[in-house]
Parts: sequence; C-alpha cells; structure tokens
Amino acid sequence: MRCRNAKAWPGAQRDVNNELPEAQKVKITEHLKECASCRAQERQHRQIETMLVATTPKAPPIHTASISTDTVMRAIKQRDKISQQIEEIQLQQQIRMARMRTVGAASAALAFFTLSSIPLLFLAITIIQTDLALKTLTFLNDLIEVLIIGGQYLQMGLILVTRDNWLLSGMAFVVVVMMGMWLRLMRAPQEA
Repeated sequence: MRCRNAKAWPGAQRDVNNELPEAQKVKITEHLKECASCRAQERQHRQIETMLVATTPKAPPIHTASISTDTVMRAIKQRDKISQQIEEIQLQQQIRMARMRTVGAASAALAFFTLSSIPLLFLAITIIQTDLALKTLTFLNDLIEVLIIGGQYLQMGLILVTRDNWLLSGMAFVVVVMMGMWLRLMRAPQEA
C-alpha cells in the first residue's frame, strides 16, 4: 500500500457512511506499522479528533418540568382562596367606609349646629341677662388690651435686639453654645 492511500484512511474512518472493507483495513494497519510518517500523521489526526470532541459544546440538557394535575389543582384552589380573602377585605373596607360616612356626616352636622348656635346663644344671653353680656364684653375688652400691650412689649424687645448687631450676635453665640452642649450630652456613649 502506498502512503497516499494510507493518508486518506483517517478521513475515510471519520466518515460513518464510508465503511472500508476488512481486507483494506488490514493493509492500512500493516502499512502504519512499517511507515513512521503515516503513523505520526494518523496519531496527529487522533489528537485533533479528541480535542475537537473535548471542545465541542454539548447541548444543555433539557429539563422538562413534570407538573401533575394535583399540583395545578392545588395552585388553582390557592389562587381562588386568596381571591376570596381579597374580596372579603374589600367588602370589610366598604362597610367601614359606609359607617365612617354616616358618623362623619353626623359629626359635621353637630359641629355646624353647635358653632352656628353660639351667636344665637350670645344674642339670647344679651336679651335675657344684659349685665352678664356687659361683663363678658368688658372681660373680652380687657383681654384684648392685655394682648395689645404684650404685643407692644414684644415689638420693643425685638427692636432693641435687632438694633444692635452685637447683642444679636451674642444671643446667637449663646444659643449655638447651648446647642453644642446639648448635642454633646445627648450623644451615644462610646466603648472604651
């Protein structure tokens, strides 16, 4: 056998459809025993084939999830149970809102009638007990005068504080120092 025939053998061996006759396989095997270059080439072809087989990505295994009818039915029952619970919660909320509407309307009506009756009550007291109405108005007048005087003192104090920037700066400094002391006292204790 010639080398060129033996060199064609690895390609023929890889081809599944092309089966070599038994006599030709024996001749090729004998030639490989005698010819070192064909033997080296055949060894090289085997190494390449093993590398190709090793590096060829295999298809990932296909996992088919087997879901039984019981599992599906349980899931449907669970979903129905959750839907029913949600509907019950929504119904309870609607009932609460209806109660709140009636209570809210009654409270609003009561507040409206109470507030609107105060002037009528004052008018009735004025008509029936004139001196009580005068005493009330006098008290309110005195209270308003006290509020006016207090506002004037507050205004004078603010004018005094804001007129001199040194006084305002000193007060701000005192506030900042007090805040710093408070923050230092309120910080978390540190471990030793």
